Amino acid sequence: MKIIYNDGHVAECPEELELEVLRHSAAHIMAQAVKRLYPGAHFAYGPATEKGFHYDIDLGDVKLSDEDLPAIEKEMQKIVKENLPFKVYPLPRDEAIKLMQERGEVYKVEHIADLAPDAQITFYQQGEYIDMCVGPHLCYTKALKAFKLMSLSGAYWKNDQKNKMLTRLNGTAFRNQEELAAYLKEVEEAKARDHRRIGKDMQLFMSDDLVGKGLPMFLPKGYTLWQELENYIRDKERYLGYQHVLTPCVGTVDLYKTSGHWEHYKDNMFPAMEVEGEAFVLRPMNCPHHMRIYANRPHSYRDLPIRIGEIAHDFHFEASGTLKGIERGRHFCQNDAHLFVTPEQIKDEVSAVCDLIFSTYKDFNITDYRCVLSLRDPEDKVKYHQDDEMWNKAESALREVLTELGIHFTEEIGEAAFYGPKLDVNVKPAVGAEYTLSTCQLDFCLPAKFDLKYIDKDGVEKTPVVLHRAILGSLDRFMAYLIEETKGIFPVWLAPVQVKVLPVSDKSMDYARKVYEYFRDRRFRVELDDRNEKIGYKIRYARQEDKVPYMIIIGEKEIAEGNISVRDRETDQTNVYSLEDFAAKLSEEIQERK
Repeated sequence: MKIIYNDGHVAECPEELELEVLRHSAAHIMAQAVKRLYPGAHFAYGPATEKGFHYDIDLGDVKLSDEDLPAIEKEMQKIVKENLPFKVYPLPRDEAIKLMQERGEVYKVEHIADLAPDAQITFYQQGEYIDMCVGPHLCYTKALKAFKLMSLSGAYWKNDQKNKMLTRLNGTAFRNQEELAAYLKEVEEAKARDHRRIGKDMQLFMSDDLVGKGLPMFLPKGYTLWQELENYIRDKERYLGYQHVLTPCVGTVDLYKTSGHWEHYKDNMFPAMEVEGEAFVLRPMNCPHHMRIYANRPHSYRDLPIRIGEIAHDFHFEASGTLKGIERGRHFCQNDAHLFVTPEQIKDEVSAVCDLIFSTYKDFNITDYRCVLSLRDPEDKVKYHQDDEMWNKAESALREVLTELGIHFTEEIGEAAFYGPKLDVNVKPAVGAEYTLSTCQLDFCLPAKFDLKYIDKDGVEKTPVVLHRAILGSLDRFMAYLIEETKGIFPVWLAPVQVKVLPVSDKSMDYARKVYEYFRDRRFRVELDDRNEKIGYKIRYARQEDKVPYMIIIGEKEIAEGNISVRDRETDQTNVYSLEDFAAKLSEEIQERK
């Protein structure tokens, strides 16, 4: 396909640019359609993205809903059929401002003011629509063959919550209808796996705007799942010599100034609270608290390594547009730990952390992941603690350890924590982009800031090295990952309800209640469905809605023979057991975490 560049020349589009040009052009066509339907609309930014395109629009008092998308899409199709040419022309800065002012595009005028004085300003026009843009674009609107409007969301102008909230109109575009259909199928699969939908259907967690955006609340079944995950990782850590602590969810501003988080992380923290002349903040992480625990008493080299662990409540002030259920919230709980080690112990302790990560992944059948050595960007003088010697030492040490351990990794610049490099283990979920689940960070910085010491074997005071590590990451995000990987079909040991007793009729109710009590008394997570519904409905509900691993069906035959019929969610087969034999089978599956 041919495209037109901002200097006016036309050329064949490089293959790697095709989707970007299609989507950028689609954003302009969408804006033209919106302007036709809503003449009072004013436009901010409209870029192509990895998955499609969007445009942030000020619609004044007009409130769009998903029901309005088909009409906008229909107008876009009309513009495509009109086969309007894309024309490009440059304007001097003053004329560019005048043009945008005349057209009422206040956001474009402000955008021009943000550009460098010598910046080239070009405009693309198709039909009556004119937009400031660097291009390139399609030569004609008819070249847009396959597109779809996807959703509406909100976005602050310039991503600043102090500015006006605009309407973000999201869409996607592809080379042809086949590619678009394949993508839409992926989207439907993503919807089916979305942990927010499954969490709501299975009554795992909820959110409430009166409580606050990004502050999820776990319901009884969700908290059961949470506790199982917490018990799982705590047991593994205790076996490896971790000592678990409990620290407060707040700290003084001075604590975070000492650690450096105030300087480097303040924008991601909730505002400070003034109490009795002292300033406190909700903590964004647990490192400073654990540093102070270490400093609570003197240490010898014989004490090290000291492994302090905590399932800790933390708070980040995330922009409302980035919130996503329990995957990304303003409150979350980290499976956090800090290991205080001597330099000679770094290799063994990093190795042990990696073993813990990979054994955990094996237990949860996580196989699609990659390891990344995240390094600082030396040119970034704001994000990172400035100490070249420290950074060179820390990065070299971690790189050397990972290499010696035979762990395959790639390196990424600019992804380190502000105080040190880290190993990130990024998982590729069933749907969506990869993200970091586990991490191990090497830190020479914070121990020095907190003046931590130990007495070495030569009697000299030395500063320990700290490993920051999280295996499950945050329990919230790990739970979201599991929900989407399994579609809520959890193994028996994790399932909020492990067994559901389903009486066929009222005649079966007394025996069904005795069966329920038998499994309840043996501490299995069991429910009795005593609703006045047909057995077929109860089975479907237990299997599809509650996603219960085992359904015990109680009818006249089971009463007469004194046994139970057990329907298996996985095989959809029904087998007959004695109460004792099925209890033993359940116990084995739970114990072995099958």
